[in-house]
Amino acid sequence: MKLTTEQIEEFNENGFLLIRNFASEELCNKILEKANYHLDNKIQPIESEQEYLKINEENITVRRLRQVYDREEVFKEWMTDAKIRPILKQLLNDTPVLTLAHHNSIMTKMPKDSSRTTWHQDRRYWNFENDDLISIWLSLDNEYLDNGLLEFIPKSHKLNLKKEQFDERINFKDDIKENKELINNAVHYNLNKGDIVLFHCKTLHHAHKNNTQKPKISFVYTVKAKANNFIKNTRSDFKEVVLED
Repeated sequence: MKLTTEQIEEFNENGFLLIRNFASEELCNKILEKANYHLDNKIQPIESEQEYLKINEENITVRRLRQVYDREEVFKEWMTDAKIRPILKQLLNDTPVLTLAHHNSIMTKMPKDSSRTTWHQDRRYWNFENDDLISIWLSLDNEYLDNGLLEFIPKSHKLNLKKEQFDERINFKDDIKENKELINNAVHYNLNKGDIVLFHCKTLHHAHKNNTQKPKISFVYTVKAKANNFIKNTRSDFKEVVLED
């Protein structure tokens, strides 16, 4: 599968691209089965809501399963899927490489206990020679605003944002005038099982908490161009997997 010229232009213009019905229902169900096992048993490494909110509580709510590439064969199967490689190569103009240091995760929004994900750019996680990284978000079931759907600010990956527009945790402030004007342009698309969203690591995005009675579980991983090297002795100086044709 390859992207059309229009799809490439859409990604480059807006900083994200939705592709419907990309992954099969069978694959999504296999991933979900394994993900639920790891979530139910809180198998480390994880990020908890308590860690994200920097609060001390004995009851742990899992926010994400970290380092999923090496957890289950079906996770690895999805992250190395041959069908998506030509697409990633088109957008990166280079051989795609899995960067396993970050965004190698099963993401959750648990009922009631999940928190809002504040506006941010994923570039804050990484240390590479440039910021041309792309995340692949797989919807494992239906996603909509009330259960924590992602929203994006189109074209935000092209903005030269100032340090003052972010807080000490590098979240994009939503209480100052210039940021509010950008946030007013946010868009969202309800996702169905098997849909994917590709988004640039500088694209501003956020998600509400889950107000339903059912967990929302998604899969996200990130790729970079082969020529885009990590900065040595940083968090990004970590295992990589080259996705050759």
